[in-house]
Amino acid sequence: MAHSPHALLIDLDDTLIDYGGSAALCWRRICGQMAAEIDGFDGDSFYDALDAVRTWYWADAERHRQGRTDLRAASAWIIGEALRRVGRAEACAYELADRYREMRWQTLEIIPGAHQTLAALRATGARMALVTNGTSAEQRAKIARFQLAPYFDHIQIEGEFGRGKPEPEVYVAALAAVEAEPQQAWFVGDNLEWDVAAPQRGGMFGVWVDRHRQGVPRGSDVRPDRVIASITELAEAGS
Repeated sequence: MAHSPHALLIDLDDTLIDYGGSAALCWRRICGQMAAEIDGFDGDSFYDALDAVRTWYWADAERHRQGRTDLRAASAWIIGEALRRVGRAEACAYELADRYREMRWQTLEIIPGAHQTLAALRATGARMALVTNGTSAEQRAKIARFQLAPYFDHIQIEGEFGRGKPEPEVYVAALAAVEAEPQQAWFVGDNLEWDVAAPQRGGMFGVWVDRHRQGVPRGSDVRPDRVIASITELAEAGS
């Protein structure tokens, strides 16, 4: 690939791994199970309540930061609040959260072509770092399951580093680890703020993975330096 950057900092969830794609399906399954197990339980109303609560919960930056430190507890809170909204007891929230988290784990998939792309990027001689939010246990399990570690010179996980995106220290530390100046590095990820705007503020080139080809949301002032639908485009286009 021509014109390759000296360093590539790459996000994990929904960039290398299809993490969010199964969420709605798993919530639907939970609702279907509840409808089958409890007479008179309205699974559709419960799903609507779940969807509203989870959208509200994860939209707030501070709730997001707290919630991702314990996803089981966050899921249980969301379920309990949704149950309350449909007039049901919240006692089974943690049991349902365990079901949901296990479903999410079972439905995780690697983005098609991700391994080949990482190998091609590494072959350019670029220094590579994996930079992800989340707990050590959760993210290390994904990295091991999909055998991603060998592609990276540095792996930086929020739960191990002590800070998460979009805090500036995250990017500074990752750049130092791969021995790159900001202008020599690209950050690649699906989150406009964490993976594009924050790296750009630090002087990096921001590559946005717009998996659903929806474009930058109306009203956003973030302007990615490059937009791709899949990380595979970095190799395909000869970046």
